[in-house]
Amino acid sequence: MPRTRVPAEPRPAHVAAARSNRRRRVVVAAVAVAVLLLVAAPLVLNAYGLRVLSAVFTIAVVAQGINLMAGYTGYPAFGNVVFYGLGGYATAILMGKAGWPFAAAAAAAVLLAATLVLVIGPPLLRLKGHYYAIATLGLNEAMREVVANSTPLTGGGMGFSLPMPEGGPLFNAVRFYYLLLAAMVAATWVVWEFDRRRLGLGCRAIRDNEAKAEASGLHTTRYKTAAWTLSAAMTAGVGAIQAWWLTYIDPPSMFDMALSVKAFVILLLGGAGTVLGPVAGAFVVELLANLTWSRLLNWHLGAMGLLIMAIVLLFPDGFGAALRPGGWLGRHLQGWRPRAGSEAPDRKDSP
Repeated sequence: MPRTRVPAEPRPAHVAAARSNRRRRVVVAAVAVAVLLLVAAPLVLNAYGLRVLSAVFTIAVVAQGINLMAGYTGYPAFGNVVFYGLGGYATAILMGKAGWPFAAAAAAAVLLAATLVLVIGPPLLRLKGHYYAIATLGLNEAMREVVANSTPLTGGGMGFSLPMPEGGPLFNAVRFYYLLLAAMVAATWVVWEFDRRRLGLGCRAIRDNEAKAEASGLHTTRYKTAAWTLSAAMTAGVGAIQAWWLTYIDPPSMFDMALSVKAFVILLLGGAGTVLGPVAGAFVVELLANLTWSRLLNWHLGAMGLLIMAIVLLFPDGFGAALRPGGWLGRHLQGWRPRAGSEAPDRKDSP
């Protein structure tokens, strides 16, 4: 006789909760091990390796800033690099002209970027979709022109030189490696707290349907402004660190839209609206870019494009979606389980 297929019984709530807690513990343990390995990396890496990883940390922070707006809130902040440049120039001016130490100058730069969002955020965030994206692009270009034409204060098109950090090349490579690693860890922690608290829940409601969120009594402008403020603060902070490390900045490099475009690619590959997606995307994209550049000097852009296309085909919703329990990598990591109804459940009289 043909075997009768009995529909699978629904999974009890306590079993699902236990599996969710187990997955969370595994993720936390993996992240802790990864951070410890990164902390110990300067013991075995040379200055070039530290610089490569520092670039990964930098773009990961920029991508996390965009993640708060585009991934969680649904507002594509294409010109978010304006805060990177603002943080770098504010730090440079305070250190070079006012003689402030780096810590105080960087804190002031972060506060300046957050204050700017509090001023311009409420009117700009009334725009939606591509209108908001165009407005942020205009904001970045306007700020770059202001900096380029404020020669007595910013050096204009000639750029601005910062005080040289003390120590030799290897010492500074290690110093800025740890500063940028701390910035990436702090930005990821902020996104994790954002994701699990009321602010993140409200922003996800805005992303899914802003009209319904407003009808339910959510103050959408306040939530969007708060998310953009956090995004601006973390982006300005990493811009301040980069400015001190480079010791020379100019408007084209600090307000470079290519940085924002790369951060968007990293966000989409890693998984928008996830905590670890931008970090994973930053490691994959930056390390692949360095690998192709070192191996295929004349063809590295084409090779990099092909690799990104392959990644998009394999991970259409990003690495984060693939690693979830329903994703194909998540199923393989947890062990394959048959679909509901594909196999008869255990009989109650079985041992």
